[in-house]
Amino acid sequence: MNTEIKDFHLPRWNELPNIDLYIDQLVTLLEYYLSGYIKNDNEKEEKIITKTMINNYVKQNVIKPPVNKKYNKEHVASLFVIFILKQVYSIHDIKKLISLAMETSPIEQAYNRFCSELEKAIRIVFAEKNYVKTSRLSEEQYILRNVVQSFANKLYVQRVYLKK
Repeated sequence: MNTEIKDFHLPRWNELPNIDLYIDQLVTLLEYYLSGYIKNDNEKEEKIITKTMINNYVKQNVIKPPVNKKYNKEHVASLFVIFILKQVYSIHDIKKLISLAMETSPIEQAYNRFCSELEKAIRIVFAEKNYVKTSRLSEEQYILRNVVQSFANKLYVQRVYLKK
């Protein structure tokens, strides 16, 4: 397994900065943790995270507006989730999924659970070469299984929770 992937780690709630951040600091923090793992929809744009993107999430009410141009732990945690989930879901769907998490758990617990589950899913996908222990899959078959599994997982969330 790729060591970089094996070591994937999102900062837990208690590892997030205890001070509020200006947007430049926020972008730097998010880039530091995510640049090796997520891609930008716009191939021409070098940055995967920009001030404009964050400002758009505020305008779309996906995250709360900053206070005195500073972003707190809740903003940081929400943006980690947004930038990861936008690889698979629309911003509208992400907003609904975040709302669900916030209705059922305190933000610290919901965020830490998200981090743990994501890290576990990545380790499983990169370490396990078999869906069924008795079958041997070629690399191509394993990639195909993951491709269709990602679609199936997205479809499940859309149909069961997002009701699409």
